[in-house]
Amino acid sequence: MITRRLLIGALAIAPLAACQTAQQPQSVAAADPYEGWYVGFMPDQPHNVPLVDRRKMDAKYARQTVAYNGPEKPGSIVVDIDERHLYFVQADNTAIRYGVGVGKQGFSWRGTATVGRKGVWPAWSPTKTMVGIKPDLPRHMEAGIDNPLGARALYLHQNGADTLFRIHGTNEPWSIGEQVSSGCVRMLNEDVVDLYERVPVGTMVYVKRNGRYRV
Repeated sequence: MITRRLLIGALAIAPLAACQTAQQPQSVAAADPYEGWYVGFMPDQPHNVPLVDRRKMDAKYARQTVAYNGPEKPGSIVVDIDERHLYFVQADNTAIRYGVGVGKQGFSWRGTATVGRKGVWPAWSPTKTMVGIKPDLPRHMEAGIDNPLGARALYLHQNGADTLFRIHGTNEPWSIGEQVSSGCVRMLNEDVVDLYERVPVGTMVYVKRNGRYRV
């Protein structure tokens, strides 16, 4: 079993994420919220990816292939904020569907973007806005299990500029299916690794709320 000892520092650092959790659900607000959530590791470099015990999660957020008849082209990413699902559209009227955590009320972003760049075990730095809200935030955090961006990140750009929104991994698996972040889309680390391998830079991303992604 993977415990907090193996995820040292994660509990202390995770709430400082760019897409930070405002409050842990009461069901996991224990002395060690990581207890029982992990069942092993997936080999990766430079860090192994902790694997989540899927029995702890609602089955509707499990990665699966589903029918998909939306207008987006194969190879696109579609995020449905209301459903808490991300779809990777395929060519046979199907999509790979992943459970995600999304922005809390008032922080959710919608629109179209492209994957401007990709990061493996990315470092993290807070935005000026976040530092203004929480002056004690670290100004930089190196990659690792305790980094709030997790194992992979897809950086969303519009018109060649970074939107500061990301699709990224998380070290808070209980937040999948919740409206908890500061706007980014968070995935299980094992799921974001899977998605990362499927999408190149330049991939179209559609983030919709109330059935629309056009503001």
